Amino acid sequence: MPSGLDAGWFLPEGLEWAAVAIAYLLGSVPFGLVLVRLVRGIDLRTIGSGNIGATNAMRAAGKPVGYAVFVLDFLKGFAPVFWLAPAVALAPERQLSLQVLCGALAVLGHCFPLYLLFRGGKGVSTGCGALVAIDPRVALAGGVVWLIVLLSLRYTGLASLMMGLTFPIAAALAGAPAQGPLVVGTLLLALLIVVRHRTNIRRMLAGNEPKIGAKKNTGVKA
Repeated sequence: MPSGLDAGWFLPEGLEWAAVAIAYLLGSVPFGLVLVRLVRGIDLRTIGSGNIGATNAMRAAGKPVGYAVFVLDFLKGFAPVFWLAPAVALAPERQLSLQVLCGALAVLGHCFPLYLLFRGGKGVSTGCGALVAIDPRVALAGGVVWLIVLLSLRYTGLASLMMGLTFPIAAALAGAPAQGPLVVGTLLLALLIVVRHRTNIRRMLAGNEPKIGAKKNTGVKA
């Protein structure tokens, strides 16, 4: 495994390109939209926050559907990173970078899905799946922060933001192999999470961000 940028960054070659493409196409699959349509017969984009992720799916179709969407979105990040990237990496020293790249493309697929004209979700579940596949310690650190913030302040958006900001810190502190490409990858993931939660940030600053357990308002984008 590479321990720094000099050994790990590369342009994909041969089947590595196929892995990157498959990661994006898999990430683009809108499981939330599909499951809610199958269960409730409605377009998830037209209700609640309009988001295709697990939280809005849970609001629209109940907890079992929401949990199923979370698991499937998680697997979109986990599968290409854990199984596909190691199988096609041209050399062991290329594996970590290819895993990070596949994880990044899976997240981008979820946020900007080809099948939905590039209008997708926020990428948190898929990013977590990719990180669990690369370094569970980094994912666990972020998950602990997410849980603490959610239970103490009851803001889902804030919990996701704090989790995203924890990832690069945890990656930098974890040591090999969580260096170089993984640190940069988690920094970019944190930035993407912040950008995708910008409406949540504005509402929190204005003091009108809904909390978990508060009365639902389908006109509020969470």
